[in-house]
Amino acid sequence: MPSITITNGAFSQAGAIVDALSSASDMKVYTDREIIALTAEREHLKEASLSKILKGQTPTFNTFTKEREKSLAAVKLTLATLLSSNDIILHGLSGHLIPESLTPVLRALIITDKKRRIACARETRNISDKEASAKIHDLDEAALLWCSSLHGKSAWDPKLYDLVIPTDKTPVEDALALITRSLARIEVAPSESQRLMADFTLACQVEQVLIETGEGLTAEAKDGHVTVTINKNVLMLSKFKQKVKSEAGRIKGVLSVTTRIGKGFYKANVMYDFDLPTPPRILLVDDEKEFVQTLSERLRMREMTTSVAYGGEEALAIANQEETDVMVLDLKMPGVNGYDVLKNMKDQRPHVEVIILTGHGSEEDRKRCLAMGAFAYLQKPADIDRLTETMKAAYEKIQSNRAEEPSAKA
Repeated sequence: MPSITITNGAFSQAGAIVDALSSASDMKVYTDREIIALTAEREHLKEASLSKILKGQTPTFNTFTKEREKSLAAVKLTLATLLSSNDIILHGLSGHLIPESLTPVLRALIITDKKRRIACARETRNISDKEASAKIHDLDEAALLWCSSLHGKSAWDPKLYDLVIPTDKTPVEDALALITRSLARIEVAPSESQRLMADFTLACQVEQVLIETGEGLTAEAKDGHVTVTINKNVLMLSKFKQKVKSEAGRIKGVLSVTTRIGKGFYKANVMYDFDLPTPPRILLVDDEKEFVQTLSERLRMREMTTSVAYGGEEALAIANQEETDVMVLDLKMPGVNGYDVLKNMKDQRPHVEVIILTGHGSEEDRKRCLAMGAFAYLQKPADIDRLTETMKAAYEKIQSNRAEEPSAKA
């Protein structure tokens, strides 16, 4: 029986289906937490760091450390090792690292509507509807960020899956029967399955070795013959290809190495989702590190560049050293709070547009911030599209003000 990856919306009651499938098939279940633990032990990595990266977050100094790339390559190798040993059930987001070309794997999504998920969270966690909604939002954000970074698609996009099971319409028994029938339709001879798994393992080993060689390198393997795709523009391409071939060729089991140019090779290194003459310089300020890092990543997916500050004092220091156009600012922070930062910016740098983004504000806070000169006041969790549009409007105001300056008219 082929292996299966199961992605689910939080509180969609996927656990009951996974348990039933495991009991009926004798396949072992591996969750993201277990995959992380196995990877951390083998590669001597920190589980906490792996966990954050599996939520789609990129470490602050990743440009220099390449921690994200190293971690993803290590997790992929763990998956390849497990898949090569037995048919398994991967329950979580890590299964999205398995390439679509690996056909002896069924990909399933278990989901239901938000109302039922809130009710399930309320009953199982003994929390309020508001708390349940916030918890689901945070978990969905992580899934969205992860799948967007890998596929450029939503985690709930049915195109990513072979099977979609809505639990509000599908009892556990019916879901189990549906999965079993789908697995039975995957006809791959054991010898072919072993070959495909060996190819996947070898490709993972090649990608792991090539991390230090360059960015945007992905590998495929077939019977020991490896093809490396170069997805980012590089200088001295011919010499770079030779280096790629040399490094990959050292891996045991590699018979030959060829290179090819990927679709991303000819793209500019930096693009912006703003139809404006110059890109905005955005500073995100929040003491909740995980939140602001996630927000930064989501904005980068929209091809926007950002800087991050984890407190008011750091934000003012960055604003003193670097040009800033738009600041997205939290209010409640220890030390120098959002009000202090807003007052300083409006006194010292009135041209900077400040968008307040807070989870603890009130109507009185909103009125006070707008009176102090804030461009907009938004509440967490903010819809990313609304935040992006607000940032664009703020930057358009900046451009308009610049055009009206006397020097611009002269």
